[in-house]
Amino acid sequence: MSTRLTLQNTLPEDAERATLIGRAWIPGPIAGPSPVVLRADGVFDLSERFATLSELLELDAPLEAVRTTPGRFITSVEALLANTGTHADPEQPFLLAPIDLQVIKAAGVTFAASMIERVIEEKAGGDAARAENVRAIVRTAIGDNLRAVKPGSDAALRLKTLLIEQGMWSQYLEVGIGPDAEIFTKAPILSAVGSASEIGIHPGSQWNNPEPEVVLAVNSRGQIHGATLGNDVNLRDVEGRSALLLGKAKDNNASCAIGPFIRLFDEHFDLDAVRTCIVDLQVSGPEGYQLRGSSSMDQISRDPQDLAHQTLNACHQYPDGFVLFLGTLFAPTEDRDHPGAGFTHKPGDQVCISSPLLGSLRNTVTTSDAAAPWTFGVGALLRNLSARQLPGPQQR
Repeated sequence: MSTRLTLQNTLPEDAERATLIGRAWIPGPIAGPSPVVLRADGVFDLSERFATLSELLELDAPLEAVRTTPGRFITSVEALLANTGTHADPEQPFLLAPIDLQVIKAAGVTFAASMIERVIEEKAGGDAARAENVRAIVRTAIGDNLRAVKPGSDAALRLKTLLIEQGMWSQYLEVGIGPDAEIFTKAPILSAVGSASEIGIHPGSQWNNPEPEVVLAVNSRGQIHGATLGNDVNLRDVEGRSALLLGKAKDNNASCAIGPFIRLFDEHFDLDAVRTCIVDLQVSGPEGYQLRGSSSMDQISRDPQDLAHQTLNACHQYPDGFVLFLGTLFAPTEDRDHPGAGFTHKPGDQVCISSPLLGSLRNTVTTSDAAAPWTFGVGALLRNLSARQLPGPQQR
């Protein structure tokens, strides 16, 4: 079933005062992707000044640049959303994921509750049937109240020593309460799908889940200019077998969804608002199954600014900027099919990740081999920009 986007099921609750930027596919003699901004009177193409969103976000003040760039009217916001998804008419504009040349990074094990679930995956060896028994053992040894332990602190070091003595130490606890965060590359540049697209689960996976997250938009100098929502689709059975399989667990066709728009920081929305965001998850199965969950960013163990600094520093640069998934508190454990089986996706699941200030990201689950193949990469983008005679930043 294709997801239909509307103003009501997509935009933030205070959309009238939010500065929302994104990307849309623009038809024409030479069709291609363009940075766009949403305004009260419609959607405006910014590509004559900024060929990519990466270029826009490289500015010290992208908010001012967006506000002072008239742009070219494309269509109404309602029409753009209505024409987005697997039913899109290629002769009309449609919405894309709101990033282009930025590297897609992710921070893992940043919440205590999900950290415990990662330990359970490891101890269960990726076997969902063993997870409930292992969960009881792990919680008895570790407990739930790990949020009070500051990562890298003396208290964290003492806890590590104790858990090693109990035989319960884990690589996930190392990155959860140790000095170094887990930062990994989630997906290749330009491979993310946007709202109303299908998301892909590897067909060989028997235990997997959505990961609803806030995603920061960061430029090459480490300036955080805004935020959006993301789904870090995860294969629990694959990662549980071995952390060395993280690439297979995380990076598959259509396994990274971002959107619907980047909300730029302004007078009404800033990093402090991100720090207190509520992120809700709803999964509606084709058989009538319903899963709901909620997480609050104020429960995160590492501050978003610290995670951005651990990603970009003197030892690693990102000249076109990056986006950073901040991790999730929510790890679904309730049984779906039978007792002890836990949660896993089924093709046809409708997944909605939402937050009052960021809107809603909506996707339909399929398998990665059945999802639309990724064909528009960096080379295709550069050729397209050249054909459309959109100058790069060095030419301006």
